[in-house]
Amino acid sequence: MRLRPPGVLAPVAALGLAVAAVAAPRAVVEVRPGSLVRWPGAALEACAVGQRRFAPMPDGCVFAVDLLHPAGPLLLERWRGGRREAATVRVGRFDYPTQTLSLPPAMVEPAPADAERIRRENEEIARLWGREGERRFTLPLQPPLDPLPPGGRFGSRRVINGQARSPHGGADYAAPTGTPVLAAADGVVALVGDHFFGGHSVFLDHGGGLITMYFHLSAVDVEEGAAVKRGERVGAVGSSGRATGPHLHFGVRWHGARVDPRWLLEDPQALPVVP
Repeated sequence: MRLRPPGVLAPVAALGLAVAAVAAPRAVVEVRPGSLVRWPGAALEACAVGQRRFAPMPDGCVFAVDLLHPAGPLLLERWRGGRREAATVRVGRFDYPTQTLSLPPAMVEPAPADAERIRRENEEIARLWGREGERRFTLPLQPPLDPLPPGGRFGSRRVINGQARSPHGGADYAAPTGTPVLAAADGVVALVGDHFFGGHSVFLDHGGGLITMYFHLSAVDVEEGAAVKRGERVGAVGSSGRATGPHLHFGVRWHGARVDPRWLLEDPQALPVVP
């Protein structure tokens, strides 16, 4: 299933770019939090945003804009022939919808022992975000379910039992318990856990700063340190952890940024581009 990436906030003229058969890339000056923007170019040596420097993709730099990046200018950098090139785009304001949920009180206000467990789990997971390594993936990624059902809700502001919580950092896809969950790309199993919020969870490191996450599983079919191939089964859909029913939470961190997975499931040539 092909998914259309979310629209940018302020498209401008395409500056003479050729029109693609399926979707024409749009040159942008404003990008949405949780999205990607591409800066095409040849013979590039490195790309950087903020303090993060990384290797380019085959046809240019692709920059991930974190879901919680504040509105305002964002400096993008790259190097070619030893010389620095820079461009600036604007990050738009957070404009995702609100999602209202009702959950058991213990899942919303954890007991002290659970709060300590959550803290330990978050520390363990956060260590993954700094990884780079040799890139093992190509775009677009393999959808984690086949077929991929409608879903998403990435970025939704969540109100749980009447209390505002952090925005939703992944995409949710409802599917029957036991539905196979597939690796989005070649990689290594970086972490397997039974977490308070995510339940039975698998984290895959695909190199190039890309980590994919699969939460609420009913079964896990891989072990930490194992190599996996694109499309390989890593587990099965379930409702473990904080979940209201069987579904897959599919999350992506790229160079540490929380990104809507839909952007990586689409043809990268259709991504918005830096003017």
